[in-house]
Amino acid sequence: MRLRIRITGAVQGVGFRPHVYRLAASAGLGGFVQNSIQGVLIEAEGPPRVARWLEQKLRETPPANAVVHSFISEEIPEQGITAFRVDDSDTKGEPAAFLLPDLAICPACLADIRDPGNRRYRYPFTTCTHCGPRYSIVEGIPYDRPLTSMRRFPLCPQCEDEYRDPRDRRFHAQTNCCPACGPQLSLWSADGTVMASRQEALSGAVQALREGRIVAIKGIGGFHLCCNARDAAAIRLLRERKHRPTKPFAVMTAAWHVRPEADRLLRSPQAPIVLIEHRGLLPDEIAPGNPYLGLMSPYSPLHALLLDEFQGPMVATSGNLTDEPICFDESEALQRLAGIADVFLIHDRPIVRPVDDSIVRFIDGQAVLLRRARGYAPLPFPAPYPLPDMLATGAHMKNTVAFSRGNLVFLSQHLGDLETVAALENQARTLDDLRRTYQLGPRVVACDLHPDYGSTHAAQAMGLPVEPVQHHEAHVLAGILEHRIEGPVLGVAWDGTGYGHDKTIWGGEFLVFQANRFTRAAHLRPFRLPGGDQAVREPRRSLLGVLHQFGRAGLARPLFQANQFEVLQQMLVTGLNSPVSTSAGRLFDAAAALLGLCPVSTFEGEAAMLLEFAARRAEPCPLPPASTDWQPLFEILANPAHSVPARAACFHHALAGLILQQAQHLGIEQVLLTGGCFQNAILTELAAARLREAGFRVFTHQAIPPNDGAIAAGQILAAALRRQEPSPCA
Repeated sequence: MRLRIRITGAVQGVGFRPHVYRLAASAGLGGFVQNSIQGVLIEAEGPPRVARWLEQKLRETPPANAVVHSFISEEIPEQGITAFRVDDSDTKGEPAAFLLPDLAICPACLADIRDPGNRRYRYPFTTCTHCGPRYSIVEGIPYDRPLTSMRRFPLCPQCEDEYRDPRDRRFHAQTNCCPACGPQLSLWSADGTVMASRQEALSGAVQALREGRIVAIKGIGGFHLCCNARDAAAIRLLRERKHRPTKPFAVMTAAWHVRPEADRLLRSPQAPIVLIEHRGLLPDEIAPGNPYLGLMSPYSPLHALLLDEFQGPMVATSGNLTDEPICFDESEALQRLAGIADVFLIHDRPIVRPVDDSIVRFIDGQAVLLRRARGYAPLPFPAPYPLPDMLATGAHMKNTVAFSRGNLVFLSQHLGDLETVAALENQARTLDDLRRTYQLGPRVVACDLHPDYGSTHAAQAMGLPVEPVQHHEAHVLAGILEHRIEGPVLGVAWDGTGYGHDKTIWGGEFLVFQANRFTRAAHLRPFRLPGGDQAVREPRRSLLGVLHQFGRAGLARPLFQANQFEVLQQMLVTGLNSPVSTSAGRLFDAAAALLGLCPVSTFEGEAAMLLEFAARRAEPCPLPPASTDWQPLFEILANPAHSVPARAACFHHALAGLILQQAQHLGIEQVLLTGGCFQNAILTELAAARLREAGFRVFTHQAIPPNDGAIAAGQILAAALRRQEPSPCA
């Protein structure tokens, strides 16, 4: 019997060919295995029982990091072949193979670089078929060394022997290299002068950290800005230079004591940043006023060797200025990080595309991706039906882009806020990269309904039919895609800003999705935002807009200079540059400002975070009746007889009660909580618990972020629905 087996999915770069070869050869089967532009192709010939055994083994036990999308087996005529081999890749056809995310260093490679007797001892680019860079170095499909940035490093004889040896874990490892033939480190001064190379470069970077200096380190997907996490002065210096006064920094450490579920993530091939409760063992400057710490493991051999020598934790934050994309080229980093980094630890393996660190927070007992990037992107999500070939340009904040092929939606890595020219250029580069790599021929491009977003302009510049999608409908559809929800669903879509069909700013929405159509069933009471976008940066403006609605604007007067207060009041009266909003996110801001927690923010989401932290472990003061009219709630929040934590808790409990009340009123069994407000663990857990107790089926985001990182995926689904049905908007 001869079987032909075609496997698609994330099946390249995970050791699939070596896995197949070992199984087939050990069983005495003939034939071949090869990568193709669609995935992996296998032909295996031998006794029927043995051939079927191989088929079953491949179905049941693929390589650990593989993600199988389809597995098709058929019997074909025998050819009398008795030997099994690994063939060269087939590059014909339309790309269907998935690009695999970058993988954290595996235990075996970690042991290699720490073994003085191993030829890769202290070599910072050690990898095998189970670990190392993938997505960040791939230049094309199929995943073969000539189509990666490793093509610049020809294998030495010893590495070539490993590559050809079926018994070696580096058998057909495309990133295989060693000190004799692979990439090397250099240490540069701030002006680009080479100060040291190889091991001396690593030791020089460690010495700079010990001296309290800022080190820019080129990793797998871009640069980190690093300093000693125990040196408060160094952390303050990094904050000053990066213009980041309070936003938390992540900490990379080789030693941690966390709960088992967090430990598993830190040790996983994805190795995201994991938010854990701060134990107070490091300076407050790392995360001022924040009870959580972003912890990450040394996920590459370079980082592991750095920490082995440094013998302590280091701050590792994205190598960029605020609102800019991460640097990934050393020449670019010299310019963009000038005045921030004192020295640069770089290497000569080119990064093809920048990939930031992923971030996970545990909410409602589940690991929730707040930023989906390294380790996760660009793996796709299956849709419930075939999709036309489409692109989506995503939202303005926390931008991602997406495309569809077959019944799959591919969501890019986190690209960041589109606030600068550099950010817009990075988005354009990513869209071009996806179109080239996957040979896309999209028939339509979806974008946000907001006419002035950079992502909207990017869609309009493509010369394709454009499908604008309402922001909160995209949020709901992203959740439907993630959980494959069927039947009517109530989408509670709460966030900071989204352009509505009525040309006002939405953000506190109860959207019913039924029979492929949306109905805006309810929303929070509208209020004006004096100064428009400036209210996002100044929560006190949202507070003034709220208080103005019920005649108590004077409560906000102490937060402004006298003339500024009068001007803003007049703007609210006339409506000048004071758009109407139903935003739950701005309501969080208003509450935080009223409680004296954050009248002016230094980063997006700061006020809502401080409000959540104030409510931790607090008992709420008496709650108002559940209502979309927030006035009774703010009357209570304005009462200083109750403590700030009690009022902060009251705010969260009241909103959770409102969600339950609306779900009961609308009578829809399935409820999806989506939007940036549901990054808040207290709100999400309170609402989910009350809904479940009342018999509702609750969905929250996990694999797709609840924030605007989800929008591109939802836009794809919305555009597809419009090609099946009338416009799903009402």
